[in-house]
Amino acid sequence: MNATRLVLLIINIIGGAAVLGSYILGLKTHSGGADVLWGGTPQRIRSAYGFSMILSAVGYLAFAYFIIFRLDPANTLIAGKTDYGIFPLLFVLILSASALWMPLTYVYIGHSTAALWVGIRIVLLTVGISSCALVWALLNLKNGEGYTYWLAVSGAAYFAFHTLVLDALTWPALFR
Repeated sequence: MNATRLVLLIINIIGGAAVLGSYILGLKTHSGGADVLWGGTPQRIRSAYGFSMILSAVGYLAFAYFIIFRLDPANTLIAGKTDYGIFPLLFVLILSASALWMPLTYVYIGHSTAALWVGIRIVLLTVGISSCALVWALLNLKNGEGYTYWLAVSGAAYFAFHTLVLDALTWPALFR
């Protein structure tokens, strides 16, 4: 396996474990479970969010599979300027910020400060903007073709919609 692919795979394993671990630890160690994380979000919207989370996870798997296992790092050129090396950076931003959201939100629930709220917003915007950058990178691949490519683009586009529109913009407005 190419060294850059291996690095990207390791980023996904460690970053994915950090995200899932932060969720498991957060839910197990805080009273009120997930309900407190919704804040003022209406119940009817929570179901739509749940469905969207599942679609986002499937989308993530689709684009991660394509980028790690189908895209040739040596022949990857994005918009005539950058190469495969942009993907590890984007995955680190997405996964590290995602791992911070729940812990920061629980701290905010216990000690509501403007600084914590800004931190949560920055974390969510980092994921959303990085996800949009990933869509841009996929759409501007010199060698983007085939059904796995279009599944990756579709999955990345939905993931970006969820992380930017629902998580970074809608959730904060409804939470408060």
